[in-house]
Amino acid sequence: MYSFARRILFALDAEKAHHFTLNALNTVYKLGLIPVTDNKATKSVRLMGMDLPNPVGLAAGLDKNGEYIDALVALGFGFIEIGTVTPKPQPGNPQPRLFRVPEHQGIINRMGFNNHGIDTMIRNIEKSKFSGVLGINIGKNAVTPIENAADDYLICLEKAYAHASYITVNISSPNTKNLRALQGGDELSALLEALKNKQAQLASVHGKYVPLAVKIAPDLDEAQIEDIAHVVKSVEMDGIIATNTTIDKSSLGSHPLAGEQGGLSGLPVHEKSNRVLKLLADHIDGKLPIIGVGGIMNGKDAAEKIRLGATAVQVYSGLIYKGPALVKECLKALAR
Repeated sequence: MYSFARRILFALDAEKAHHFTLNALNTVYKLGLIPVTDNKATKSVRLMGMDLPNPVGLAAGLDKNGEYIDALVALGFGFIEIGTVTPKPQPGNPQPRLFRVPEHQGIINRMGFNNHGIDTMIRNIEKSKFSGVLGINIGKNAVTPIENAADDYLICLEKAYAHASYITVNISSPNTKNLRALQGGDELSALLEALKNKQAQLASVHGKYVPLAVKIAPDLDEAQIEDIAHVVKSVEMDGIIATNTTIDKSSLGSHPLAGEQGGLSGLPVHEKSNRVLKLLADHIDGKLPIIGVGGIMNGKDAAEKIRLGATAVQVYSGLIYKGPALVKECLKALAR
């Protein structure tokens, strides 16, 4: 059924199709027409102190404002991550800013953290019926100078804390100017130490501990990966997500979209993401869990990330090309 729907959706502008699909999914869910997929695996997975019904999650970026949580959970995910959200609402980058590359099963986006702001997201979460594992992915506003980035992350952390199962610090989007500079050793240490200090304060205030993860890019050399591994271990982060989208579009060859600015996801990032995952797992040496994301297009890809050292996985672009059946396929492959 999805292959038929995809032909119609792919005839539309990519961003319009994105919103249409989510709104349609939400409507069908509210009408009770979605058969809720059993998300229980044969054995639950322990991640950052949380028990997941299964290790297949939804990556951030699909539901930026937490408007579709209940409908997305019905597809069988073991956990959901929403965002990226910023302190203040922002429109993101000018359109067009989302492009499909069907020949390579890839997607290019330069959305630029378009979202309605943390306060709106929280109101949406409060309307949701979901009681499972919910991650909130936080970022900085485009107008905030990079030297003041920690202020934005701290605002989001404080507001999101009571509503999140875990919180992801997004420092790896290529679509916010200079953001990836925060992955450098000194900058990364300063940011994560500030967030860990705030986390300790909030844990005392709220009487619960909400884990902190950091999301990194696939465009890192081994020295950078080793440096990041050292930092996340030394500041005692709770988890790490590998990886975000790549700025390297050489895999697209002479494709007309190869010159578009933005991050490339889907199949073209598969090998780069897996390389980072393996190196990261080697350097972290089991000190904290890794969520593997990037280029999961089938169940075999999900299983490969677990073999390389991930505790759980997340999907996004694969859903665009394969539809909801991808979740079930990944669960079956991981069960095997």
